[in-house]
Amino acid sequence: MNRLIPSLCLLTVLHGFICFDPLYAEELEVLHWWSSGSEAESLNTLKKTFKSSGFTWKDSKIIGGGGANAEKALKQRVSSGDAPGVVQLKSAALPQWGALGALQTIDEAAKQQDWKAILPNEVLKSLKYNGSFVSAPLNVHRINWLWINKSLLKKVGGTIPTKIEDIFHTLEKFKKANILPLAHGGQPWQDATLFETILLSAGGTELYRKILVDLDSSSSRSAKMIEVFQILRRLTSYMSDDRRGLDWDKATKLVIDGKAGMQFMGDWAKGEFLKASKEPGRDFICAVSPGSQNAFIYTIDSFAFFKTKSKSLVKAQNKLASIVMDKAFQINFNLKKGSIPVRTDINLDSFDLCAKRSAKDFAEADKNSSLVPSFAHGNARPSDIQEAVSELASLFLNSEMSPKEASVRLSAVLKEFE
Repeated sequence: MNRLIPSLCLLTVLHGFICFDPLYAEELEVLHWWSSGSEAESLNTLKKTFKSSGFTWKDSKIIGGGGANAEKALKQRVSSGDAPGVVQLKSAALPQWGALGALQTIDEAAKQQDWKAILPNEVLKSLKYNGSFVSAPLNVHRINWLWINKSLLKKVGGTIPTKIEDIFHTLEKFKKANILPLAHGGQPWQDATLFETILLSAGGTELYRKILVDLDSSSSRSAKMIEVFQILRRLTSYMSDDRRGLDWDKATKLVIDGKAGMQFMGDWAKGEFLKASKEPGRDFICAVSPGSQNAFIYTIDSFAFFKTKSKSLVKAQNKLASIVMDKAFQINFNLKKGSIPVRTDINLDSFDLCAKRSAKDFAEADKNSSLVPSFAHGNARPSDIQEAVSELASLFLNSEMSPKEASVRLSAVLKEFE
């Protein structure tokens, strides 16, 4: 028979009796990789709300690799029987952890808030394992964005690109004005982000799905796939030669500070613009990557919950899940993060024009079957194939490899995982 533990109370001079439930005293460890200014600010919103509810948050931040380093650390922790209670994890990784019996269900929180009624179907299916909710979504990010410094664009007499070839006209104008045309960090995950963006822009949703969702090795040797690599090769001529190892937020800062004209990046980049007191439409332009205006590459930041024998930590896990899905939190968090709320019943009046465009396009893409999961950010496929393709994309962008050879190598990589 379980015995209820009474609350403990302390008498203080300033506040009289302060009581707390010892069930909440245990620390709930949260493993994540958010480190940029806007990411840290967004996460602090969650920390404060969680702590104000009487729970204890233990922060475990492992930066680098776009989450790859955090995943390696997680594997070591789980294999040693020391799994953290909460992990920033993408949906494609859930099945492997579920198969190991490592995931904790949070059906209690999902039922109380009726997640089935307030989340899109595309999101709902990414949160479950064996029919139970094991992950809570914080937001929806769009990957296929192009961020442009508005004053620099006006200075060089450029226009907002709407077609693939338009990109190069604008980049050339920046180049002739001695402005770095394209800010890009040479890290595998950033190279993979650019790769999937151009694949969608030049190849459309059909080729995107064949390559990055279905892993169709024959499609990777097509003329259209070779064209995608040709476009990527042309883009490298407008990047800095010393881009290797440059963090994404440092690349974004180049655009913010007027040292570079534009950047392909997910809308977490907008969080950096906003943190620097820049306004969309006035200081910078958010343009959907040319050629992909009717499609949407999405990634969802979510927290997966790992098994614990502690009843108090299970209680803390469900509390954190319910906070993540709370309307007020969804608004406050996403205003800082640059993303859009994952709930469909939230009024977006307080959001900027980029977010409103993103929400509108997400809903339309969901209806028109042009919503595709991000490969580079772990929503389409597990980490093993993700890492292999990312490394190939990075090798191509940072070498003299020909587009044809790249397509052949991509075919070989995909064939291993078919």
